[in-house]
Amino acid sequence: MVKFTKDFHTTGISALLALIGLVIISVLYIKNVKGSILLGILITWALGILAQFTGLYAGDSVLPVWSDFNLGAISKTFGQCFSSAAFANFRILDFIVIMFSFLFVDIFDTLGTMIACADKAKMLDKDGKLPRIRSALLADSIATSCGAILGTSTTTTFVESSSGVSEGARTGLASVVTGLLFFLSIFLSPVFIAIPGFATAPALIFVGFLMITAVKDIHFDNAIEAIPAYLTLLTMPILYSISDGIAVGFISYVVLHLLAGKAKEIKPLMYVLAVLFVLKYIFL
Repeated sequence: MVKFTKDFHTTGISALLALIGLVIISVLYIKNVKGSILLGILITWALGILAQFTGLYAGDSVLPVWSDFNLGAISKTFGQCFSSAAFANFRILDFIVIMFSFLFVDIFDTLGTMIACADKAKMLDKDGKLPRIRSALLADSIATSCGAILGTSTTTTFVESSSGVSEGARTGLASVVTGLLFFLSIFLSPVFIAIPGFATAPALIFVGFLMITAVKDIHFDNAIEAIPAYLTLLTMPILYSISDGIAVGFISYVVLHLLAGKAKEIKPLMYVLAVLFVLKYIFL
């Protein structure tokens, strides 16, 4: 769920502003305006500022200031993953289980996002596969490892990338530009933190619309294929996890084929993944 700041006025003006923002982004997108999502965020933010000045709602009592920015704070987390003290209370078996759990979550979150974005960009081949996916996964794994060393939140592939795809991003140049902008945003973090949730929520909702368009390619006339896809779509928002949705999809796909007497249609890798996912849910 999209969460709004707790001390907004109880009249629900924040939710109303979010809906207005969604309408703004939708209209701009329909009119093929470049940067429609970014413009929608900025316009909604401006409307929120106007609403705050008119007393329609109470904004955050404490706003971010430039003194909050402290690049040196990274020293507190840098390299902690190599500290033996951080794993002193873990048995080796527990560590292995946790490590593989994170591995599966990251792999399938990344794969789900990459395939969805590539499909939106029409970069999949005739078999629905992403060419040169090895390079993409390697880049993601290196970024994840670097994030762990720095002690930051996971630096992985996010579904919000589809907003860039919708604006025409197709090559690595878009990624380089995005990376540079992220670097600059470090120094401008107080400005971005000041943007309220009701301004960014419409962007996330609209990104969901961009991703759901791939549903048209599901063969709903074939129940044994459509039901696992439906369960995948249903599970992702309920459990708030792409990887859990994919796991339910794998398990249900294998189970349905086995019970329907179509075991020969299942590839060996599907069996392996389904069993691993079942073991994951049993022991974690």
